[in-house]
Amino acid sequence: MEKTEKAIKNAFMELRSKKPLEKITIKELCSLACINKSTFYAHYEDLYALSDKLETETVASVIRSIPHAQEYSFENLDMVTREVCLAFLSHLSLINVLFSGKGQSYLTNKLEAEVKRSIFEKYPQYREDAEKNILLSYCVQGAYYAYVNNQDVDMETLLETIEKIVKTLQGLLK
Repeated sequence: MEKTEKAIKNAFMELRSKKPLEKITIKELCSLACINKSTFYAHYEDLYALSDKLETETVASVIRSIPHAQEYSFENLDMVTREVCLAFLSHLSLINVLFSGKGQSYLTNKLEAEVKRSIFEKYPQYREDAEKNILLSYCVQGAYYAYVNNQDVDMETLLETIEKIVKTLQGLLK
């Protein structure tokens, strides 16, 4: 069962690295994974369910790779944002395959939801605070798109700039 699951995922990732999800067929995936269609359907409802599972696993892996996630607070959002960026970068090749094209916003939305869940678990009083929610959205979404649109900038400059922006934003909300 585990071997089949791995074969399905590996075949999917190989195909997904070459073409958009909409262009992948179950027939070609099964051929590449050396399984039949009934085996695929015993594991997944369709290709979108497989893709969603891999995306969810990837986001969970990104979040698990963030050090000090339990120490998130509104006082250290600059560090939180840096760590989210580094976690994202450590999974970049996987992310580039799974979330290419339209999937980028899906990725950032899932990451944002997880960061908010983590912080609001610790600070439930801020769950309905519009400013705190907007700031968290900006930290995750802004950092991601700052990276995507500035890949020619060296990483330390990018991270330092993002931290400065977040510190400035934090100061505006105090």
